Amino acid sequence: MIKFNFSKKTILVLLAGVLFLSFSFKSKFFEVAKQIEIYNTLFKELNMYYVNEINPAELTNKAIKNTLKDLDPYTKFYTEQGIEDARIRREGEYGGIGVSVYYSKLGIQINQVYKGYSADKAGLKVGDIIISVNGQSVKNMERDELSMYLKGTPNSIFSVELLRQGNTIQKEIIRDKIVVNPVPFYEMIDEETGYIVLTRFNKKASSEVKKAFQKLKKEGMKKLVFDLRANPGGSLFESIEISNFFLPKGKVIVSTKAKVKKWSNIYKTTNKPLDLEIPIVVLLNGRSASASEIVSGSLQDYDRAVIMGQRSFGKGLVQRYRELTYGTQLKVTISKYYTPSGRCIQELDYANRDKSGKVPKFSDKGINEFQTANGRTVYDGGGVLPDVVIKTSNKTESTKKLLSSRAIFNFSTNYYYQNPQIESEVDFEFKDSDFEKFTDYLESDTTFVTKPEMLFKEAYKTSVLKNISKEYKGIQEKLFQEKIKEISKNKDIIKRVLTEEILHRYYYQDGIYNHNIKNDLFIREAVNLLDNQDKYREILSKN
Repeated sequence: MIKFNFSKKTILVLLAGVLFLSFSFKSKFFEVAKQIEIYNTLFKELNMYYVNEINPAELTNKAIKNTLKDLDPYTKFYTEQGIEDARIRREGEYGGIGVSVYYSKLGIQINQVYKGYSADKAGLKVGDIIISVNGQSVKNMERDELSMYLKGTPNSIFSVELLRQGNTIQKEIIRDKIVVNPVPFYEMIDEETGYIVLTRFNKKASSEVKKAFQKLKKEGMKKLVFDLRANPGGSLFESIEISNFFLPKGKVIVSTKAKVKKWSNIYKTTNKPLDLEIPIVVLLNGRSASASEIVSGSLQDYDRAVIMGQRSFGKGLVQRYRELTYGTQLKVTISKYYTPSGRCIQELDYANRDKSGKVPKFSDKGINEFQTANGRTVYDGGGVLPDVVIKTSNKTESTKKLLSSRAIFNFSTNYYYQNPQIESEVDFEFKDSDFEKFTDYLESDTTFVTKPEMLFKEAYKTSVLKNISKEYKGIQEKLFQEKIKEISKNKDIIKRVLTEEILHRYYYQDGIYNHNIKNDLFIREAVNLLDNQDKYREILSKN
């Protein structure tokens, strides 16, 4: 029997530690309870005595949003309707009409039509604005209200009134069961090179990637371009499954570190891989995030694929849904994740905002080196840095503003109605002369406003500047010419976005992919590298 001999001093220290932890826990619990009670009493007093009627749900939602706003943007509160929208993103199935939309004060504007579903069959077009559903106007409704109108039980029928190019049109639509395929396109680029696009990591991701891979193998695929550009991520477990397709059983794919011990885990591959030999190029860009970074990071750390493109987004945080009362939910960030080499690819340090609210980058403090299986040097500090970087022009602030506006969308809609036919999807080219037409169009566009233009407009409203009305148009024109000069520095980026937006109007999403496998710079560079196996192997060997 083992005997333990403790001194009185040791026992006192242990007791003091236990008492401190107990006090600390009780103190924290008391503080939480205290603040909740303060809010409850304030809410009751407002409800009873405030001179005007208040909306309890609206007030609570605002309070919750203010509570969460200083945390990371992935920690969110969901109402019952929000839960349904989140479930659709995870499951990839819902009852609807097969569109993606913008919400505005005018109503519901179609920004994408999925080929073969009920909206397409009913003749709805990108750019149409639904202004009423079953005779109920949807103008000036909140986003949560609008999102409910198009979804419903498959085979249910409803009518819509929509605006198209100034005309009002009536349509009757039957809802379908919509299945969101996370692999919307796969094809052979040439006799030996296959191409697979994965757009999201929903619950169908791994099964659809596997299906596409096996079909392409039967068609003679000996090399693979795996496109994760603009993939925002999704299921952690789907990312592990997909990594497992190309890595041996028993390999660590990702580890998580959490405040709650049971949520700190090491995740390994558990299945027999599909292929351990096929050369792979994974394409990334700045909108590839989360699960996309887990897959690309693990394949890079094991030297299993060449990562090509641009540094990924840098989301190294893991969320989990927690049930709340009355059918609501909280999606809360519970941990950070790390690639097999030990890298955390989280870029923004939300816990250390400065006094102005600006979020610093972890790389501001310096970056750290890590080693791949072959001894190559890789780095943390935000996102996955590709092995082969494809350079494009650096986006100006004006270009960023343009891309976040509706200007390109609106121009493309006008282009579609002014040009009943265009070249085939493979041969279509948005020429420099078309770019000039686009910049001319921006003179009448009201959605793309730069910061200098906005500040000048605000300043003009003041009485001090009212006296310069004669000069107003001249200054306005100079500001416009300056923003055209700034966006023209990114003509390569903007022409690509315009090309895809226009092609979708004529040839759906498939048309964009058919165009890209023949014309896209990233894909072309990936194929060139795969054709040069000496260079491919050299990249994956030790630096």
